[in-house]
Amino acid sequence: MPEPLKNLLHPALVRAMAGVIAARAPSFDGARFTALATDGIESLELMERATLIRDALFATLPADFPEAATILSASLPAAGRDGLTGWMLLPVNQFIAARGLGDFDRALDLLKALTPHFTAEFGIRPFIHQDQQRALATIGGWAGDENHHVRRLASEGTRPRLPWAMRLPQLVKDPSPIIPILTALMDDPEDYVRRSVANSLNDIAKDHPDLVAAFIADHIEGASAERRWLLKHASRTLLKKGHARALANFGFGAAAALECSLLLPNPAVLFGEGLDFGIRLRNAGKAPQSLMIDYAIHHVKADGSLSPKVFKWKTVTLAAGEDHVVRRRHAMRPITTRRYYPGEHRIVILINGVETAAGNFVLSMPRDG
Repeated sequence: MPEPLKNLLHPALVRAMAGVIAARAPSFDGARFTALATDGIESLELMERATLIRDALFATLPADFPEAATILSASLPAAGRDGLTGWMLLPVNQFIAARGLGDFDRALDLLKALTPHFTAEFGIRPFIHQDQQRALATIGGWAGDENHHVRRLASEGTRPRLPWAMRLPQLVKDPSPIIPILTALMDDPEDYVRRSVANSLNDIAKDHPDLVAAFIADHIEGASAERRWLLKHASRTLLKKGHARALANFGFGAAAALECSLLLPNPAVLFGEGLDFGIRLRNAGKAPQSLMIDYAIHHVKADGSLSPKVFKWKTVTLAAGEDHVVRRRHAMRPITTRRYYPGEHRIVILINGVETAAGNFVLSMPRDG
C-alpha cells in the first residue's frame, strides 16, 4: 500500500522546522512550537496537519508580519545552508496567506522567494482574491523571471480551478486577465512550465469553451511540436466533449460516410477482469478522413442510474474505401476514484466527438470465498 499523503507532515518534520527557525531566530521558542504543532497530529489528514502547524507558527512567530517575514525569509535554504524546504513550506504558505494580506508586496515577495523550494501556488491565491488587479500586476512580471519555478508560479497559482486550492471566482467568471500570462509562457523552455499553462487553459475551457478553442486556433498555425502538444493538452476537455471548433483545430472534422460497428465478444464482465471490445470501421466516402476515437463507459451508480466517463483511445486516418479494425481491453478493477456497482453498464464509441456506436454489458462481482 502507498504511504498515506497525511504522513508527508509528521513530528520529525516539525522538529526539523523548529531547529531551522530557531537557528535563524534565537528568540523563537522551538519547544513550544513543536508541542503545539504535534498535539494530536496523528489523527489528522494532510491539510488539517498543515493548519495545525500553521497555527503553531501563529503562536510562536512575532505578531508583527514584517518581523515574522524576515525570520521566514532567513529560514529558507541559501548557498551552502539548509533551510525550510519541501512539505515544511505548506503551512508556511498558509501562514503568509493569513498574516500577510495587510502587507501585500512584502508577502508576495516572500512567496516568490519560497516557491523554488516547494511551491507558493496555494499561498498567492488569497492575494489574488483580495485584490486581483494589484496581485496580477506583480505576478504577471514573474512570467519573465529567470527561475523556472517562479515562472510556473505565475501560471499555476493563477489557475481558476486549481485542485486542492481555494477557487478564484472572478477568474472563473472572466479569465481574460490571465491570458497574457499564459501567452507569455506558452513557449517556455521548461516542460514543467508549459504543462502548467496547458492545465490552466483546460481549467478555463470548462467555463469558456469557445474562448479556449479560439485561443488555440490563433496560436496553432506554424506551432512547434512542443507548442502543439501544449495546445492539444489544453484542449483535452473540449475534445472529449466533441467541441466542433476544438476538433477542427486538430484536423478532425465531422466524419462523413463512415461505417462503424461495435465488436463486443463477451458482454459479461467479472469485476477485477476487463471488458474486451473493438470497432470495425469503413470509410465509405471518396476522401481520406482523420478520426479521433474515444469511448465512454456509462457506469452504474448506487441508485441504478448511469454516469459516463470518457476515455481517450487513438487516432487513425482512413483512406477512401479503407476498412480498419481496432481492439482494446478496458480494465474493471479497484481504483481509488471510483466505486463500482454490479449491473448493466453501457459503452459508447465516440468518433470526432460524436456517438457512433454503442452496446451494453453486465458487470458482476466475484463471490466471497
